[in-house]
Amino acid sequence: MKPIYLDHAATSPVHPDVVKTMVPVFEEVFGNPSSVHQFGRKARRILDEARRTIAKSIQADEKEIIFTSGGTEADNLAVIGSALANSGKGKHIITTSVEHHATLHAVEHLEKQGFEVTYLPVDEQGIIRMKDLEEALREETILVSIMMVNNETGAVQPIEKAAALLADHQALFHSDIVQAYGLIDIDVSELPVDLLAVSGHKINGPKGIGFLYAREGTPLESLQHGGEQERKRRAGTENIPAVKGLEKAVEIMQAERSSTKEKYAGFKRLFLETLKEGAVDFHVNSPEEWTVESIVNISFPGMNVEALLTNFDLDGIAASSGSACTAGSVEPSYVLTEMFGKNDPRTTNSIRFSFGLANDEENIVEAARRVSRIIKRLTV
Repeated sequence: MKPIYLDHAATSPVHPDVVKTMVPVFEEVFGNPSSVHQFGRKARRILDEARRTIAKSIQADEKEIIFTSGGTEADNLAVIGSALANSGKGKHIITTSVEHHATLHAVEHLEKQGFEVTYLPVDEQGIIRMKDLEEALREETILVSIMMVNNETGAVQPIEKAAALLADHQALFHSDIVQAYGLIDIDVSELPVDLLAVSGHKINGPKGIGFLYAREGTPLESLQHGGEQERKRRAGTENIPAVKGLEKAVEIMQAERSSTKEKYAGFKRLFLETLKEGAVDFHVNSPEEWTVESIVNISFPGMNVEALLTNFDLDGIAASSGSACTAGSVEPSYVLTEMFGKNDPRTTNSIRFSFGLANDEENIVEAARRVSRIIKRLTV
């Protein structure tokens, strides 16, 4: 039985063209990009070209791109680095209760350092209310962090409205766009955000590489101490093969974004239609109109996450859940708990399916049929 991968929101396969692009760099470019000799200059050219390509993808200036080890480091640098650099203006931070842990754990760290954090609630679609953000804003608020697309549900937050609300406020605006970058067109010349975090392995690039967009003039305190790489904002010799791979992934992403969105939307519809044909009981937790094309979070009444994921894996289906599974117990998804309430069964019976490069219509249909068979088997 051929396994089927439906967990692209966790990580995506590296595009074959990305691999082909990286191999010559591993083989031929070993110089340190900070070295002035020809070996270093060869590496520097790759770094500079990639920075320009990536900056252009969001209409930024190349000086505003900071290469990191991934989305987590980018979020940490944005949240902690900006808070420390701006603490003289205030110590109040606003974020949402459904952020990725890269942001949530960063603000929790800051709380231990004496910062105060307000966590915005979400409605049943997983969306914040502008009224809550407006009421939470204070004169001493220095940072607002709202992810663009939720990694568990695919829910799209009203980033444009939030940015407009903050236009005349001192607070910096940060957004984790890890799940959005490959599907939503982002133009920082029109969208007034200060900090954006991206991860390479979510867009068919290599793991261990990402970037932080930091608008020119945004104060950041470096979290790493060493050399003067990345304009003194992120010390450490840059990962040149991974940077080259990320550049190629971004080029492919931009060239194929429109067709990719259409394809993934088709996969989602086909998956849900096939589940309906299988006559199983299920509920989509975030409606299609509120989510990106690549993610669908589904509740299966009467089921539990641990049994579902175990049986899916045995039947060759790779999916995931926001629930933390341990032997004999399941910790409810914190995102779904915020959406539906602490004791709602959807917090422990929901699965995230996410579509991408490893899928085609044939394996989407086959996956839904296998899921239907498993649900029926567990219902008996």
